[in-house]
Formats: sequence, C-alpha cells, structure tokens
Amino acid sequence: MALSSFGYVGYRSADLSEWNTYGTSLLGLQVVDSTRQSIAFRMDDRKQRIIVEAGDGGGASFYGWEAEDREALHAICRRLDQAEVPYTKMPTALCEQRAITEGVTFFDPAGNRLEVFYGATVADDDFAPSRAISGFVTGPLGLGHIALYVENIEPAHEFYTKILGFRMSDYVTAPFRAFFYHINPRHHSVALIEGKSNDVHHMMMELYHLDDVGQGYDIALKTPEMIATTLGRHSNDFMTSFYTRTPSQFLMEYGWGGKLINVNDWTPYEVTVGPSIWGHERDWLSEEGRQKAREMKLKAASDGVREPLYVAGDNFRDNAINCIWWEQARKASDSSDM
Repeated sequence: MALSSFGYVGYRSADLSEWNTYGTSLLGLQVVDSTRQSIAFRMDDRKQRIIVEAGDGGGASFYGWEAEDREALHAICRRLDQAEVPYTKMPTALCEQRAITEGVTFFDPAGNRLEVFYGATVADDDFAPSRAISGFVTGPLGLGHIALYVENIEPAHEFYTKILGFRMSDYVTAPFRAFFYHINPRHHSVALIEGKSNDVHHMMMELYHLDDVGQGYDIALKTPEMIATTLGRHSNDFMTSFYTRTPSQFLMEYGWGGKLINVNDWTPYEVTVGPSIWGHERDWLSEEGRQKAREMKLKAASDGVREPLYVAGDNFRDNAINCIWWEQARKASDSSDM
C-alpha cells in the first residue's frame, strides 16, 4: 500500500486554553508548542500528532496521511493526476510547521483537506504524558482513526479505495450506515458515516492499558455533559471505549483493545450484530436510532455474542479457570467447529 498510517490531524477551536485542559487533564497528551494562535500535542516519539489552531466554528482543518516513502508519495500524486484531482505541493515553510520532509495537499469529494506526506520528524526526547497513563498505541498503526460524516458515501468510497488505496474492513447498515477502511493491521484508520452534512464525527486514540481508559472515564464523569457515548465495546474492531465532546465540537473516542487484521487475507463483510456488543449509549443519535441500537445490543446479549480480546504484550496474565462446566462447554464448542 502507498499509504501506511494516519499521521497527524489539525482542528479549529475558539478556545485554545480549553483544549489545553482537555488534552492534558483527560487525554494525557503532552503539550509541545503553545501560542496565541495554535497549540500542538505529542502522544509518542513523533514531534507532534495533533495541532489545534485558533478559529471559529470548530471542526477539522486537515488530515495528514503518511506515505511509506518518497516514491509512495509520488505514486499517490500519479493516481491523483490520472483521476484529474488537483493537488498542491506543500511549501517548505508548511512542511516545517507540520514537522515533515515533503507533502502534497488536496480535497476529498466531501471537501475534507487531506495532506499526504513522508518523513515525519522524531523528537529528541521521550514522550512525557501529562497524567499517569501507560501510553498510546501508535507506531506503524498511526495515531488512531478518524470517522467522517459524508452526505454521499459512494463517491467518497471510490476516492478512498481507488485513489488512496484504502481497503474495506466491514460495514454496518443499522442503526446508521457506515463503512470502515484499513491501510495497516489496525481494523480501520478511516470510517465514512452517512449523514446530513460533511463533517468530522470522531477521532479515536487507543491506550495500552484498559485501566487508562477506565480512569479517563472517571475523570470525564466529573463533567457528565462531556460524555457523548458511554463506556462500551464495539462489535467490529472490539474496542472498549467511551466518547467525549471536544472543545472543537466533535467527539473523541478513548479506547483499548482494538482488533488487528491480516491485511493480506481479509474479506469485507456486513456487521449485523450492531455497532456495539454492549454499552455505548449514544446521546448524539436520534431517539429512534438510540432505541434501535438498544434493541440490537439486547439481541446480542440474548444470542450470547462474545469476542476475543486483543491485548498488548506484558499487559495480561493467563487466569487458571477451574470450572468444569466452562471447560466442557469450551471443548464441545471446539469439537463442533471441526
């Protein structure tokens, strides 16, 4: 694949001080640059990952997608040329501002500004989280994933798959219509959600330990109106997470235990269980949508839907379960699958 990961993102906010508090006190990000016009956050060995600029209206300003190398970047440019999609080479000053070597910028069919780049700057010192967390799952998987509202999924689907090289992971049709795409083993780096406008819905960042998420949830509970989606577990990427409202008026998913896939042997499919196995009460949905989601979760519980955990190394211990009933049920299940 020409693209390797979700590299960085830029947002707008009318109150940078509020973002400073939100990014440090709840998310655990490290502030690396703060002025009257912008604030930059770090979450790993990269010089920066999230840039928030002063501006009215909130929302996202740009999405940075990392190419594997210079040739991969130029391959994307050739695809853009073939599709007659105009693009602009990022000037040296902007590359320095983004902490990258080279990049181009263009727009997707929904009007989102995309920046494809290579050569991200690595910081000279270690990441220092602003609260006691174990750290974020990034590296070759990128900073997380982004979910976008689009008025018309079809042209966006064609653009992200045919030009940028994303591959579909799976999709849901109820209680809303959404498609999920990968460019590395992370289950999805971008999701397209059919909506009444073109806008950012949420960004996801993944933590190494479940307790990081639970303790973050406790912090968010001190301001209950901040919580947009309660703690729960997704049915497609298995993420255990909750969502909060950011100062930029979109949602931030804070999660643990995301599913990894084999990018060389993967077949897309429809997820009919619903978007979540349990939890995830979404107050941003209509009452009709919330009721549909509740019905799907209760059916999943009635059907006994269970999914495995994806756990980072040194983050677990096997628990000896001495339950005769459980062992018999497991053996019976194994033999029926043969």
